[in-house]
Formats: sequence, C-alpha cells, structure tokens
Amino acid sequence: MIAYLEGTLLKKEDDRIILLAGQVGYEVLIPLFVMETISAKSIGDTVALFIYYYQTERQPRPVLIGFNLEAEREFFKMFISVEAIGPIKAIKALNLSVRDIARAIESKNLQALKRLNGIGERTAGKIIATLSGKMGKFALIRHEDGEKSPPLEDFVEQVIHVLVDQLGHKPFEARAMVKAAMRRKPLIANPEDLFEEVYRGEMIHE
Repeated sequence: MIAYLEGTLLKKEDDRIILLAGQVGYEVLIPLFVMETISAKSIGDTVALFIYYYQTERQPRPVLIGFNLEAEREFFKMFISVEAIGPIKAIKALNLSVRDIARAIESKNLQALKRLNGIGERTAGKIIATLSGKMGKFALIRHEDGEKSPPLEDFVEQVIHVLVDQLGHKPFEARAMVKAAMRRKPLIANPEDLFEEVYRGEMIHE
C-alpha cells in the first residue's frame, strides 16, 4: 500500500495531478484545499504528498488521494467515517482547510459546514454528531502563512512532536503553546487534555 509519494509534477488538472516518482507516473486525486497549495507549483517541480490509498470490491481500481500533512490524511480518515460520506464525496467536499472544518465541527457550526461542497444540513448534522469532541488537534493545524515528572515529560513531548511534525508549527511555537496551556491548567495529566487546552488557548487568542 502506498502511504507517501515524492516526485516530479508531470501534469495538473482541476482535481488531480500526475506525479512522476521512481519512473512511474501516479495519478493522485487532490482535495481542493490541498490543490490550492499545489497551484503555485510548476510542471517539473518537486511535490511530496501523504497518500490515502482507497480500493474496495466496489472500487477495484486503486485511488490515491494526496495531502500535504500526515494530520490532514488522519482527518480525512475520520471524516469519511461519517455515514454517507465516502472518499470520493469527501474529496469534493473539502473546499475549506482542515483547520477551519475542525473548528466548525467543535463549535457545532452547521452553517460553516454547509459551505462544504455537496454537504447539506442533514449531513452537516451527522458530521457534528460523529466527530464533535475529536477535532481539537486538527483545529490547531497551522495555516501556511517548574520540573515535571517523567510521565508528564513523555506526554508533553508527544504533544510537541505532533504540533511540529504533523500540524506544521515551529518547535519554539509548539513549546510556547504547551507551556501556556500548562500554566493555565497545571494539573493536566494526559496528552488528550493537553491538546484540548492548547486548542482552547488558540481559540481565545484569535
């Protein structure tokens, strides 16, 4: 199964690209919010994508779907777990950034979710019912634009690792965000609560 591709941009269309990697041309479907970042690329430029690989009995021809960040791919997997949203529908629906969609879900903003292509009020409600409470770390994805005990250090470093490697923050930013969260709520004892507090702090400062 293909999980990551890095190669030369061979062709661009509205919703897909052809990526030349290892002398093989891969057709990769690209959600609109990802295509907006690829649109600045020229033919011959290097492109690196995390890949969601989709193949079923109903869809025997493999489909590759590309994302800039591993966290975006993880969000996609959760998004298609919603009833009546499959991978192909999700590709067309995701015309907003993962960060904006995650925040709409956490704030139960039906109107914002209805801005997604092909998503009506009923499906927006299903999205909120299925995913609300699970979107904290995705809402922290960055737009391109005292001593602790060892267990605490372990999960703090885990959160910092996700903020940097998956969500696009710089190390000093991630550490500052986590430090501020721990200052606001010093009794945090697990990474899930720490993510939530970091997310809450970011919402307050925007």
